[in-house]
Amino acid sequence: MDKVRVLIADDHALVREGLRRLLELDERIEVVGEAGDGQGAINLARKYRPDVILMDVNMPGTDGVAATQVIKKEMPETDIIALTVYEDEQVVEMVKAGVSAYVLKDVGPDELTSTIFKVREGNVIIHPRVAGQVAKELVRQNRRRDEMKLTKRERDVLELLVKGYSNKEVAAALFISEKTVKNHLTSIFRKLEVKDRTQAVIYALKNKVVKTE
Repeated sequence: MDKVRVLIADDHALVREGLRRLLELDERIEVVGEAGDGQGAINLARKYRPDVILMDVNMPGTDGVAATQVIKKEMPETDIIALTVYEDEQVVEMVKAGVSAYVLKDVGPDELTSTIFKVREGNVIIHPRVAGQVAKELVRQNRRRDEMKLTKRERDVLELLVKGYSNKEVAAALFISEKTVKNHLTSIFRKLEVKDRTQAVIYALKNKVVKTE
């Protein structure tokens, strides 16, 4: 069985050394190189074409997100495991960039090596402590995408709702019927995933969906 060829990318030399020593204890793994930043990871990935890259999220210059995007575009067959010391806010960006796993640096040795082999088998591994964050952020981003689907007229209606207009006043201001206003409201509520005009106004104000000046 061929060894799994691993590249380590982290801006801390001690971390890289520790990871190398840990991984080299497993005869099924070969560490092919180490990089101290994202651009270095890109360069070494192009040179060695590793099976797996352990990618630190926060690095100077080219960070883990940018490096992952480049590498996955050029080498989609390479699996990337994101590493961080805490539940980083960029977890969703790393997932969107194409990482196969997202683990914290306090992960145990056996769990880390197990993750390496699991991603090579096609599995996606997200540490439990960040899985909830990923789910919540993806829901938020999906909703933001729906906001962008609001038509200009729907935004006009929502803007008047924020200003306190009644359906009748909205209709008069936009020269449309009250029935048309109600139809727009139904569409707005669906896209923003809210139940009524009050929730729509709160959401619009909180997320700056419309102008309030």
